[in-house]
Amino acid sequence: MGYHREGFTEIVGVDNRPQPRYPFEFVQADWEEPLSYLPGLWEREGAPYAIHASPPCQAYTGMRHSDDHPDLYATVRERLTDVGVPFVIENVIGAPYDHGVMLCGSMFDMKIQRHRNFETSWLMFQPRCAHRKGERPYTITGKGDTNEGNYKHSRHPAKADGPALMGMPWATWEEVTQAIPPAYTEYIGRELLKVLESQR
Repeated sequence: MGYHREGFTEIVGVDNRPQPRYPFEFVQADWEEPLSYLPGLWEREGAPYAIHASPPCQAYTGMRHSDDHPDLYATVRERLTDVGVPFVIENVIGAPYDHGVMLCGSMFDMKIQRHRNFETSWLMFQPRCAHRKGERPYTITGKGDTNEGNYKHSRHPAKADGPALMGMPWATWEEVTQAIPPAYTEYIGRELLKVLESQR
């Protein structure tokens, strides 16, 4: 949604699971298929202008003790580098990203703290966090309750409030726990448009 708001007119989402509320064109497929042979998607008017990838993050989170979660980050980076178009790889803090920016909701005047790394194939500057003193931001996780527990620096919202806090009113709670706010990709999209314009 952020890329759309910034002016990208054709957006195609790809996931190996159904995403019935995805607001743009959607293709259900494994991540490598569009890079290889998926008919009609990859060769529209030539290659796509850019690719945004979000490899599974569980291998780099508190769930990393399990061997059931794939570590695809380096593989995704290698494939996107081979394709040769500008790319973005989004993931959690702790993922093995090479260079890029870390974005947070406070940078966009949001009440959430959702730090995410964005590796970009071009040099990009990072805004500064702007956490307000005395106001604990919300953290969107799978917990989804208002029990503040031992969280000193953040708090959990009620599930019903999660989509609005993330700027995704069309989504369910389960979907926003796996998502990033559109404000993040709107910022990245603005910088990406500059890169594409310079390439033209």
